[in-house]
Order: sequence, then C-alpha cells, then structure tokens
Amino acid sequence: MVSNRLLALAAGLVATIGLSMTAGAQQATITGAGASFPNPLYQKWGEAAKAATGIQLNYQSVGSGAGQAQIRNRTVDFGASDAPMTAEQLREHNLLQFPATMGSLVAIVNIPGVETNRMRLTGEILAEIYLGKITKWNDARLVEMNPGLTLPNLAIAPVYRADGSGTTFVWVSYLAAVSPDFQKQVGVGTSVKWPTGTGSRGNEGVAGTVRQVRGAIGYVEQAYAEQNHLVTTQLRNKAGNYVTPTPEAFQAAAANADWSAPNFAASLVDTQGEKSWPIVSPTFILLPKNPQDATRAQNVLKFFDWAFSHGDQVATQLDYIPLPEAVENAIRAAWAQVQVDGKPVWPAR
Repeated sequence: MVSNRLLALAAGLVATIGLSMTAGAQQATITGAGASFPNPLYQKWGEAAKAATGIQLNYQSVGSGAGQAQIRNRTVDFGASDAPMTAEQLREHNLLQFPATMGSLVAIVNIPGVETNRMRLTGEILAEIYLGKITKWNDARLVEMNPGLTLPNLAIAPVYRADGSGTTFVWVSYLAAVSPDFQKQVGVGTSVKWPTGTGSRGNEGVAGTVRQVRGAIGYVEQAYAEQNHLVTTQLRNKAGNYVTPTPEAFQAAAANADWSAPNFAASLVDTQGEKSWPIVSPTFILLPKNPQDATRAQNVLKFFDWAFSHGDQVATQLDYIPLPEAVENAIRAAWAQVQVDGKPVWPAR
C-alpha cells in the first residue's frame, strides 16, 4: 500500500514537472531598454501581451541614449529612442528603425495658486526661461500674457533631463524651431549644455523635482504629468492659438505628420493646424537587421504586431497617439529586412 502511494506521488510529481516544462516552453521573454517617454505604455502593453501571446516583456526605462547604446552593443533584443537615429548611424550598426506610437510633451510648473492649464506660455517664452533670460514668474511678459492670473514674485527654477534623452531632443527641437537664440546658444541633441537650471534623471526624475521645488518648471511626457497629477500649461501653437494638452490637440498635430521621411523619422514639432498641440513626436524602436537569435527577434516582432493590432485603446487611455493603420502596415512590410541566414524572420512561420 505504501509502495502504491509512493508510485502515485511520483506520478503526480512527474506530471507537475511536465506541466511546468510545458508552461516554461510556451513563455518567451524579450528584453528592451531605452526611452522613458513611452515607458508607461510599454509596461501596460507588456502586461496585456503576456496574457494574450505568452510573450513577457522586460523593458528598462533608462533613457534614449542608453537605449541606443545597448542595442548597438546587442545587449538587448531591441532599443527604444525618442530621438531618431540618422541614416548613417542605422547603416553603421545594421539597425532597422520604426515608430511604435506617438506622444506629446508638456510644460509642467509648480507655482503657488496656479492650477492646471490656467497659465499661458509660448515657445519663445520657454526658450527665454531655459536661456536664463526670464527669471521671475511675475516678469512683465508673463503677466501680460496671463490676464486674471496672479503670478508671484518667485524665482523660476528650470528643470531638465540630466541623462541623454530623446525627450530632451524633442523639447529642444521645439525651442530651437521657435527661437533663433536658443538654436544658436544651445542647439539640438539628446544631451545639451543648459545655461541654467537643475538636471534630473528620466521623466520620473523631472516630474518629481518639479513637484518638490516651488517655482519649478520642467518638461515631461503627458502621461507622466497625468499620472503624477502635475500642473500643466497652455501653449501657443503655430496658428497663434493657445491650446490645452488634450487628446484632440495631440491628434490634430499627428494628422499633419509626413511619414514619407526616410526610416519613418517624421517630425511633428510645431506643425500647422488651428487646434494642433505644438510638441508631439513619434518614439522609435531599434532592431538589429542581423539578429543572432531568430526566435527572439521573431518574438519582438510578434509583440509589436500584437500592440499595433490590439494596443490602441491602452495607448489612448494613457494619452499616447496610435499610429495610422497605413503606417503600421508599412512598418510590418519593413520588418522583412530583419533576417537570419538570408531569410526574413517575419512573417512568423
């Protein structure tokens, strides 16, 4: 009887191990690293895709500069960057680039008595602030721009990204587009020399610093502002209208994007449109065209294929802007460039 019981226990143990091995075989992990700008969305996509596809995403929000470095060194399955790489860089490192979604940047402030979306700002004023030329919140230009708003005699404390950042690339691209002085003195890049202010790491760090420092102003992705209940502002767009950061304003800007740009590197900074939000940008995925592991590369593409087909609602809920269907289809066609031994890994076989 004892022998039979032991046999039954052994059989049950073997069955349990077999089920565990089967589950493990069905579970695939992909690794990515880079931009913090789309991190909230990638985490939500990861949770949903794991249940739907069995693919588990391990994504590290380390900034666009680090994401580009890690994919160049092939230490992750994909990199993520808000700043597009140049055609020369992509050729040098044998990488494919495509957008995953679009997001918007907003100015966030911590000014006593100023509620969200009550303050008006312009790109030119923002440039002057980050150049250190406007230093007080009750500056005459700000007071004139904001009738009915009581602005205190409080020092402005600009906050910027301390790490190499695609978010910074988009922000300074906007400031340089509207201010020749900013273009000349600071320029455009993922990391620039700021004339004034305090640096913090990641969108998370900028959001946290602005929240803690009276008089602070910073720039973050809209999702971070929303999640952290930060005070955002209106901005004047190219048409001369003050607009609030809403999904409708983001989508109005996205509608004017030119996706015919090489490597999908469309610019949505300061676009035309009566209702357009002036700082919208794609965020990009970087993939090796010559992956060492065909299965892992295929699983990355399966993940983004699922996200394009089923992730729009999640993106919209987090204030991201889904890509147009035609762009998603063009991206899928470009995936044929990812090959192992001369054979495309996509479509999945």
